[in-house]
Amino acid sequence: MEKRKKISIAGSCYNESGNIRELYDRCMAELKKFPQYDYEFIMADNCSTDDTRDKLRAIAAEDPNFKVIFNANNFGPINSGMNAFCTTTGDVVIQIAADLQDPPEMISQFLEKYEAGYDIVCAIKESSQENPLAFFLRKTYYKLLSSLSSAPLIQNFTGYGLFSRRVVDAVKSFNDFSYFRGVLAEVGFKRIDIPFEQPLRKYGKSSYNIFKYYDYAMTGFVNYTKLPLRLSVFCGMLLAIMCLLVAAGYFIAKLLWWDTFSLGIAPLVIGIFFLGAVQLIFIGIIGEYIGAIWTQVKKRPLVIEEERINFDQ
Repeated sequence: MEKRKKISIAGSCYNESGNIRELYDRCMAELKKFPQYDYEFIMADNCSTDDTRDKLRAIAAEDPNFKVIFNANNFGPINSGMNAFCTTTGDVVIQIAADLQDPPEMISQFLEKYEAGYDIVCAIKESSQENPLAFFLRKTYYKLLSSLSSAPLIQNFTGYGLFSRRVVDAVKSFNDFSYFRGVLAEVGFKRIDIPFEQPLRKYGKSSYNIFKYYDYAMTGFVNYTKLPLRLSVFCGMLLAIMCLLVAAGYFIAKLLWWDTFSLGIAPLVIGIFFLGAVQLIFIGIIGEYIGAIWTQVKKRPLVIEEERINFDQ
């Protein structure tokens, strides 16, 4: 008798009390359309401060296939989500956000494409009901990073999608989960994209702020392009040439108008501050790369787990 395949749904949450039950119900409604599969639903809680944990416990008590990881601290959505992703045991893994901005109704489309032979099915955010400026900035960022990257990155991909077991194993072999979208682009395999419109968050508030967005954006650049480093060399050479030309111009002007030409303090002050600013910018860029190396060489675990529920089933 052929072994039944298993679907794993994985995600992480932080203060998603208003969304978690609806997320579960909508995902289960999709899974019921595919009775030929077994399933597990893994949700990692990132040390929520509301009653999210109580609701996770209640769902786990009702459904033994609903598995919960309680983190001992808030390790961030990336680490928490990747820990849940790496814990899955299914033949196919669906990664989803708990805020309901990844529509669970796309799961049916994912599984249909998987059965058609695709290893990776990506939900591509073609439009969004969010702030138009925020959507424009994100889209511009992905386009810029893809054009500069050493790997053909998937544009407007939020991380929501389906991945076969061999893709999951390939991603895990990288041992670097700081920028999942980049790793996924590197592993290859047969992929198809499905466009969708991202809805507004129904309940709660995003834990992301401008600093976290900046951190994630810089992580993408540091991991998948060396252009900023090479740009610093290029700018250094260009500024050196400009300085030589300006110095030569001042020298010639002084020779021609020895008694009347005055250098003045303003150009010196402006030049010093300009060069200082350029140096600080590129020292910061080098610091970002060094910081990425420092983070990787520490080889810390993704999270520290406090408790697991239903993993002994």
